[in-house]
Amino acid sequence: MTATLRYLLAAAALVAAAACGGDDAPDDVGATARATLTMPNGHAMGQVTLTQTATGVLISAEVLGLTPGAHGFHIHGVGACAPDFKAAGSHFAPESKPHGYLAEGGPHAGDLPNLHAGEDGAARAEFFTTAVTLDADADHSLFDEDGSAFIVHADPDDYRDVASAGARIACGVIERG
Repeated sequence: MTATLRYLLAAAALVAAAACGGDDAPDDVGATARATLTMPNGHAMGQVTLTQTATGVLISAEVLGLTPGAHGFHIHGVGACAPDFKAAGSHFAPESKPHGYLAEGGPHAGDLPNLHAGEDGAARAEFFTTAVTLDADADHSLFDEDGSAFIVHADPDDYRDVASAGARIACGVIERG
């Protein structure tokens, strides 16, 4: 995402917050965060950028080196990436909802749509979610006491079974922008 587009999105969020009186807007409207996705060997695979708006978070991902096709993409509940990425814990679920867009009572806050890589192994996606915030004082903040991380999986998420997406192939700790 270009700096100009990020500026325009942040400005639009500020205008929307002012128009609504700003009472329900997060304290951090316009704030950004980033995660550099790395493979288990430490090589960079891509970048995820988050921008807080008055009503949710815009997530922009650019990932290289994937096998062609769909890959599960989630926010995990711990801001740590050890060599096997298990340190990132399970999916971010502050409300204890079940995993999956197709699950009864789901999805939880860490659920995101699959990334789709082309034949060249590159994936670019933008998502908007109201389930998370960059506002440190909220229950659904990605900046709770142990932080959060993005995980890219080897296989597609079937949007029902938490284990359907397979191995963790990339991880990135979410850090303030």
